[in-house]
Amino acid sequence: MSIPFFYSKRFITSGIIAVISLFLTPAFAQNELSYTGELGVSVGAAHYFGDLNTRGALNAPKPAVGIYYRKYMNDYVGVRAHFRYLQLGYSDTYNTNEFQHRRNLSFNTNVFELGLQGDFNFFRFEPGSRYYRFTPYFTGGGSLFYFNPYAYLNGVKYNLQPLRTEGQGSAMYPDRKPYSLMAFAFTLGGGFKYNLSRKVNVGLEALYRFAQTDYLDDVSTTYAGTAVFPPDAEGNPSAAYLLQDRSYATGDRIGVAGRQRGNSRDKDQFVTVELTISILFTSYRCKF
Repeated sequence: MSIPFFYSKRFITSGIIAVISLFLTPAFAQNELSYTGELGVSVGAAHYFGDLNTRGALNAPKPAVGIYYRKYMNDYVGVRAHFRYLQLGYSDTYNTNEFQHRRNLSFNTNVFELGLQGDFNFFRFEPGSRYYRFTPYFTGGGSLFYFNPYAYLNGVKYNLQPLRTEGQGSAMYPDRKPYSLMAFAFTLGGGFKYNLSRKVNVGLEALYRFAQTDYLDDVSTTYAGTAVFPPDAEGNPSAAYLLQDRSYATGDRIGVAGRQRGNSRDKDQFVTVELTISILFTSYRCKF
């Protein structure tokens, strides 16, 4: 008995559909959506700790802004490059310690920083997911930054490094070399991030820097003494002489040669606290 034509046609059609499905299945798998990274901005405050702020006071915050790209390695680990511009500064007028208040030094500096950080989520983080859209995280790495401390004298701005306020480069102190305006810092911090939508993340992060310089504030060792800063041809004191020891504004001068001006045993530090917002990037990949 012959097979009716209707059933033969149906059999052939089913076979064609099956074959097409076999070829299309890998294509569908390759088209699965995957989050690859995010581009964001950060806005917040920065604060300095060092020879002028030895007690860890948080009373002189300065602005900090940045832009970053974070590459997702998986749901728990990311690698980030972060460029920041921030300001740091402090003054002995904030100090209640008698010697520090009498010392009367101050500084400000602009900082340009490029950091490389590894981010490690405490929880699984999947943008676009209902259940995995929030996590605290730990971050750490290093940064290279440029700084240039300055101070004002009679309304005039002076960059402090060229003045060599601690006798750097003088014949009297051959062991004191002019410090570099580029420095490295180890970074350590943490934060929280939340996925608002399939395209946007927001977060809050605190990042601490252990700078490998003690001259963010232009203060590190001892007073060089007045002989290092001779007056000009007309007998007027130089700007370096007036800025290396400003205690004359609070009483008798205390800046005799060899007296402690800063603490060279501990390097300077600074911290930023920032809000972040970022746009997510996606690609299509096969998980099979």
